[in-house]
Amino acid sequence: MRQLTQRPPLKIATLALAVSMAQSAIAQQDTLLEEVIITGTRLADRSAADSPVPVDVISGSDFRVNGSTDLQDMLRTQVPSFNVNSQPISDAATITRPPNLRGLSPDNVLVLVNGKRRHRGSIISFLGGGISDGAQGVDMAAIPSLAIKQVEVLRDGASSQYGSDAIAGVLNFRLRDAAEGFEMVARTASTFEGDGDNYMVSANLGLPLGDNGFVNITGEMRDVEGTVRSVIRDDVAFAAANGYAPVSDFQTINTYTGDVPQYWGTPDVSDDIKLFINSAYEINDNMEVYAFGNYAEREVEGGFFYRNVVGGANNLTGGSTGQRGGVYAGPTVDPLTGLSSATGVPSVLVGDLDGGSSCIDGIPLGGSGGVIPDPTFLSQVSASENCFSFIETIPGGFVPRFGGTNEDMALAVGVRGDINVGTGLDYDLSVQRGSNRTDFFIRNTINASLGPATPRDFVPGGQEQTETVYNANFVYGIDVGFASDLSIAFGAEFREEEFDLFAGDPASFALGPLASQGFSSSSNGFGGFPNDTSAEQDNTSFYIDLEADITDELTLQAAARHEEFSNFDGTITYKLAGMYRVTDSFRIRGAFSTGFHAPTAGQANITNVTTQNVQGVLVDQGTLPLSSAAGQLGADFVESFGNGRPELDTEEAENYSIGVVFDIGNSTWTVDYYNIDVTDRIALGANVDFLDALNFAGGGSDYGSISEALTGLDADGIINRQDFLGLDDLAEFRFFSNSFDTNTEGVDVVGNTYFDFLSGSSTVTVALNYNKTEVTDRGTVNPISDGRVEALELQLPEFKGNITWSHVQGKFRTLLRANYFGDWRSTSNGYDVGASTLIDAQVAYQFTDSLEVVLGVENLFDEFPDENPGQGSVGQLYPEDSPFGFNGGTWYLQGRFVF
Repeated sequence: MRQLTQRPPLKIATLALAVSMAQSAIAQQDTLLEEVIITGTRLADRSAADSPVPVDVISGSDFRVNGSTDLQDMLRTQVPSFNVNSQPISDAATITRPPNLRGLSPDNVLVLVNGKRRHRGSIISFLGGGISDGAQGVDMAAIPSLAIKQVEVLRDGASSQYGSDAIAGVLNFRLRDAAEGFEMVARTASTFEGDGDNYMVSANLGLPLGDNGFVNITGEMRDVEGTVRSVIRDDVAFAAANGYAPVSDFQTINTYTGDVPQYWGTPDVSDDIKLFINSAYEINDNMEVYAFGNYAEREVEGGFFYRNVVGGANNLTGGSTGQRGGVYAGPTVDPLTGLSSATGVPSVLVGDLDGGSSCIDGIPLGGSGGVIPDPTFLSQVSASENCFSFIETIPGGFVPRFGGTNEDMALAVGVRGDINVGTGLDYDLSVQRGSNRTDFFIRNTINASLGPATPRDFVPGGQEQTETVYNANFVYGIDVGFASDLSIAFGAEFREEEFDLFAGDPASFALGPLASQGFSSSSNGFGGFPNDTSAEQDNTSFYIDLEADITDELTLQAAARHEEFSNFDGTITYKLAGMYRVTDSFRIRGAFSTGFHAPTAGQANITNVTTQNVQGVLVDQGTLPLSSAAGQLGADFVESFGNGRPELDTEEAENYSIGVVFDIGNSTWTVDYYNIDVTDRIALGANVDFLDALNFAGGGSDYGSISEALTGLDADGIINRQDFLGLDDLAEFRFFSNSFDTNTEGVDVVGNTYFDFLSGSSTVTVALNYNKTEVTDRGTVNPISDGRVEALELQLPEFKGNITWSHVQGKFRTLLRANYFGDWRSTSNGYDVGASTLIDAQVAYQFTDSLEVVLGVENLFDEFPDENPGQGSVGQLYPEDSPFGFNGGTWYLQGRFVF
């Protein structure tokens, strides 16, 4: 029986982006041809160098040689086509940041742990920066980096081998499996600005399990303080300069920053705890049982947009006042009476608590800047027990604080081995269950419709993704006269998926007594879920995978998979790949495959309402299920344009690639071209005006407000009012459907060389990526917006890469890395951003055989993206969609103890 518990150490020159912490560069070269992978192949002894498709292997020690403690930021440094943003003010996407590979959506990337499909996260990224809008990917932040033995990155389509999602590629995190040893890492860091303080303590322990097994345990604790990169908003500065005193005291507006009212920065991450266990036990020479699993939790908190009380300079020009609608913004009123007047002045909204008409409609705004509430009318409102305005209780405005607690857990158990049938039948039978749950909170906000009775903190509810996967995999080798046995891999998988929404506290979705008077309902910024809901789907798949060395020079691979979903049509995918060894130092490889991604149960059934800044005005936008009552009204409205009716089904892909692998002296290089067509992509379509859809449902009615329309349609028997609970302030909404097509093409160039330098050993590695996405069809039934097209095509740099020089000399180890980000366009702010090069530096000293101390700097020269030219509009100094963030330089100090 082949060894199952102790696999050979995996390193490969094709993406060795940092020097090994324990081995010399010469030793790396000597073992190059002995390296083995399990991703992209079913063979037990296939080396990465002989794989028909590019599979890059990064050792765990190499993977951790950078300035970050977050797994996704580490990947961004190591894998050039992998991108992840900071995601400030991005609702739930702040809690679980959506990454992307090769410019495609997070749910176009399959994530494995120990070769098994990882369950999705509970977060659907409604604000995904355009590229990731609507994606529900895996929460990789739950994986502690110290638990990783190596990362295998399959840079090719693999749906026929692994199922849904493997369009852009596959990330396989293989866990450490040592049966002995202890490693502990303690780390502290901060930005050059003096904020963003963070620490991490992590430990790994290997223990024997009898004489024939192991238990490997990793734990991590982490805490990250948020950063602030903001400027004073123009409207706040204008109001303060023109005599509105409350906004001059920023501390009352945003106690988090203390100097600027608008929060822009990376969020706080606290109580970040991770635990991973990997184990196996060999029962006999032909059978091994194994188990691995994890538990993780964290709390993430960030800021939202400032809720303005009195507006800014545009009050004088008759434009939008900038006041928060539904809270402060009243109608235009006669400055002498405070009653509504089409030719009047802006006002602050006033409510009548008993529902009568004894109060004025709004407190007029006047003065030289048009921002001073008329003191006479303000006094009248304050003196009346029946009249109310939020300017009385929250005169400076407010900035909600939004976040959530995330809990992730999983367990996989299985048995693997071989049965002696001819050349041997290998088997791997397993079952796993994983879940990811997020419970939201929003603080320092209000439910305006409740008036003075509103709470300031809310629990809007939560959501959870749960998956159970049953796998049966077999590999059988047959001698058919080729240079190697013909490997026949086959198997089946059954996967159950459930997505649950949990109701929030009643105040978070309540339609209070002031709703009919223009005050917004629900917790402002992130409305609560009114009901517990649950959605399920399952799928069954069967696959066959053939691979053989036809001759000593030619390797061919073919795979096919049938996958059947309970809620969607079945799909058949296939793959053909091959490698030809022209010489011992020159290889040509290529592949063609089809792929797919099926909508998740969450995407098909989620309801979400959030606040967006639309041309300087905060409005409520919603995402509703296409199958819901409101979604069907929207579908009716969209269908009326004559382009068809929106539907939701799987998206399809075609992926082809061709590349070369060659050696020149002491250097090894790979160059791979790829081209990916994705059709009928699952998308959040263009926003539908909610009132227009309701008027259309009413046969062309002309209702003046959403509340009026909902009440009227309910009275006419067209809708059930209860089906639209919590949507009275919804300005516009969208839903998931199949919409647009894209073509993504690019080139990966990876290489390394090693050499003696001074009295030590050096390695220089290069990893470059060119990636370009074009929207070839934006859709006709429910087309995506111009902004989404711009984000998909321009938001990521076309060129990205790094060059790393690492050197080992005696007890010293040094690293110098240049990270290049080409030109890109900030689609959230509408301007082009120039290229940037960030320099990382690190020096380590091995005090003893057990103790190493590392001092490093990430972004040594404190590089920032080009400043936002319209930074004063919302206080945003740097673009939020920067591919390398906007915190500037960071220093860190780390101690590593092993025995």
